[in-house]
Amino acid sequence: MVYTFHRPGRDRSPGRGEWIEREAEALAQAKKRVGAERAVERGRLREKPQQIADELRHLIVSGKLSEGDSLGREPDLVERFGVSRPSLREALRILEAEGLITVVRGMLGGVVVHQPDGRMTARTAALVLQARNVDLADVFEARSLIEPTAVRVVASLPSRARRPAVSELRRLVDEEARLVPDPEGFGPANARFHERLVALAGNQTLTIVAEMLNEIVARAVTAVSRAGPPSESAATRRRGIRSQERLLSLIEAGEAPEAEAHWRTHMAVVGRILLGQRATTVIDLMDHH
Repeated sequence: MVYTFHRPGRDRSPGRGEWIEREAEALAQAKKRVGAERAVERGRLREKPQQIADELRHLIVSGKLSEGDSLGREPDLVERFGVSRPSLREALRILEAEGLITVVRGMLGGVVVHQPDGRMTARTAALVLQARNVDLADVFEARSLIEPTAVRVVASLPSRARRPAVSELRRLVDEEARLVPDPEGFGPANARFHERLVALAGNQTLTIVAEMLNEIVARAVTAVSRAGPPSESAATRRRGIRSQERLLSLIEAGEAPEAEAHWRTHMAVVGRILLGQRATTVIDLMDHH
C-alpha cells in the first residue's frame, strides 16, 4: 500500500499548478519586455551623439555653415539639442576627428566650423594602408595607373585650356629645380607637381586618390634623395625634372598619345629607383622617413 502525505493548507489540485505556471511565464515575458525596452533606450542614448553629428555635418557640407563660423559654446549647444553634456561632447569628438570643427577651450572658446579638407582624407587613407602593411610597390602601381591616363586627358584639352595648365605645371617644375639641393624640400615639391597633374584632368575622385598616394610616395622620394652620395641623388632629381619638362612640351603640343607613353615610361623608371631603396612597405616609410 502506498501512502501519500499532504501538508494541510496546500492546494494540490491541477488547476492551481497550471495557474502558477501561467503566472511564472507571464512574469518571464514581462522581464523580457523590460529588458528589450531598456536595450532600445540604451541604443537611443548611443545614437543621439551620432544624430547630432549627422545634423551638424550636413549643415557644414551643404554650405549652410562656412569656414570659421561659430556654432556657439557648449551650453548653447546642449540647450539647442536638448541633450546631456556627455552626449554633446561625444558628437563634437566625432566631428573634430573628421576635421570639420575645432573645439576652442576657455572663457572665449566655442566650436569653430571647418570645410572638409581633402588633405586630411588623404592622410587618413594613408594610415589605413600603413595599418595593412601594404607594399610600396602596390602603392606605386596604383599611381602609375592613374597618372598616364590623367596626362592623356590634359594633353587632349583644347589649346585654350592646355596653355594655362602647362603654365601652372611649369611653375611647379621651376620650384622643384630650385629645391634640387634640398632633399627635404624636394619631396613635397615633387608631390605637388604630381597632384596638380592629376587634378588638371578634372576628376575630383581621382584627385583625392592621387593626394592619398602622394602622401606616401613623397616620403619615398625624400628617402631616395637622402640615399647615396649627395651628387648622385641630385643628378637623379635633375633627370626627373628634364623628363617633366619633356612631358610639358608634349602636352603643350597636344600630342596626347606621345605624352601618355612618355609618362608611362617615366613612371616605370622612377618606380625602379624608389623600390630599390630599403623601405619596401608603407609602414617603413611612415615610421622611418
